Amino acid sequence: MQFNSLAFVAFLAVVLPLYFGPEWAGLRWLPRLCRRQPRVSRLLSFAFGLRGALRPIYRRRLVLQNAMLVAASYVFYAWWDVRFVSLLLASTLCDYWIALWMDSRRVRLGPAVSNKGPLRLSLVINLGLLGVFKYHDFFVANLAALLEACGLHPNLPLLGIVVPVGISFYTFQTIAYSYSVYRGDIPAERSLPQFALYVAYFPQLVAGPIENAQRLLPQIAAPRRVSWGAFCSGCSLVLQGLFKKIAIADAAAKYVDVVFAAPEKASSSTLMLGTYMFALQIYGDFCGYTDIARGVSRAMGIELMVNFRQPYLATNITDFWRRWHISLSSWLRDHLYIPLGGNRHGALQTYRNLMLTMLLGGLWHGAKWTFVVWGGLHGVYLALHKLWTGRGAVATAPATARPSWGRQVVGALFTFHLVCIAWVFFRANDLETAWQILSGIVAFDMAPSGQVPMSSLGLLAIALAVDLACARRGEQTPIGEGIPTFYRWLLYGSAIVMMLIADTPGNVPFLYFQF
Repeated sequence: MQFNSLAFVAFLAVVLPLYFGPEWAGLRWLPRLCRRQPRVSRLLSFAFGLRGALRPIYRRRLVLQNAMLVAASYVFYAWWDVRFVSLLLASTLCDYWIALWMDSRRVRLGPAVSNKGPLRLSLVINLGLLGVFKYHDFFVANLAALLEACGLHPNLPLLGIVVPVGISFYTFQTIAYSYSVYRGDIPAERSLPQFALYVAYFPQLVAGPIENAQRLLPQIAAPRRVSWGAFCSGCSLVLQGLFKKIAIADAAAKYVDVVFAAPEKASSSTLMLGTYMFALQIYGDFCGYTDIARGVSRAMGIELMVNFRQPYLATNITDFWRRWHISLSSWLRDHLYIPLGGNRHGALQTYRNLMLTMLLGGLWHGAKWTFVVWGGLHGVYLALHKLWTGRGAVATAPATARPSWGRQVVGALFTFHLVCIAWVFFRANDLETAWQILSGIVAFDMAPSGQVPMSSLGLLAIALAVDLACARRGEQTPIGEGIPTFYRWLLYGSAIVMMLIADTPGNVPFLYFQF
């Protein structure tokens, strides 16, 4: 069920009234109505009688709302492939039970007890599921190719399993929960429905953000009151996300597909513009998804974390990873880079830890060598940046020193082009295609080929304007909020018109749904 589909609109049309039903059962408007109609005794008796009859429902609104959201989330996931609902349920039950086991051991044996055994069991189960469904065929095929090169002729079986949608996201989320309970940062969640909702919450189930248990579980457990202002703010975020997806990302996708399908036929200028377009596509696509997820969730009273902070305005590669896919970069830092030793054991081990973290981060995106190379490039970038800042003048500058405007622009342009080089591997179907594109750009053949119209630069200008507006207003506030009503609705109307007239190839799936 795509967020940009009519099926999702129909889904919300059913879910939201059911979700707010227990809240409406409180009938807080009835006393005001009765005060306005003091002479209508029948209306009074009916109103207060109805309020009294529905009060038990109102008192249990949190339980009913959470139960309804769990059911809706499983329906949402079953829409993709009902066979994998059992996989989601199994992952939920395993980590729910393992966390309770760790808590009970801590109570019986004292706070100093080691819970490494239960934590390892959680890792084996979650990474085992991820390995079987996502990486088995990749590693087996590469092992077979290696043995073939050595003169052997193995007959290794391939499973040919369809990768369950969102498995990388909810697996990392349950691992983070088990690790938090292991560290004693949070107690184990006793309510199975609440934990099931934490794992399967449909706005962020299939493409994140990867939520921290300390942040999301308390919101699930607390009573929620959604104001009209918060509901409208959520709707504004949804519109903002749809605009980024349809008017920017999907419009860029058409040009990107042409260039990456036949790079040998394109000139250097076309290849370069196609690379820029993919950088625009993946940002608009993924950031648009996150805005929609946050908007739908905000409209229901649950605030998801900000996953992007204008990454293409970053002035260095470290800053880029503080702005791009923040939930994943935070997860990799907390659960991989720091446990490996971080930067605590000298420069060489720091660079090793960076490379391992980014290589595994690349492999997390998909079982392809192109993703591994993409992660490796970012590992090299980060290591070189640490090397530069550790030895250069930047390290001795005061903590409050701010680079000049010119240095920030140069740094942002340089960082953006480093990221674009890595994006070529991320988008290419294989390493050969990526090499063709990069070598074609380096050849500097500027003859126009007509494959990508130069008018697509307008998309870059629109994306830059949206990013600058978001940077000025803050990530929590949609662009249209806080401005006069006339201009706000003019902005909303313009966004809707641009989405309707956008030259897009139809209902393009979100890129990160494949991960």
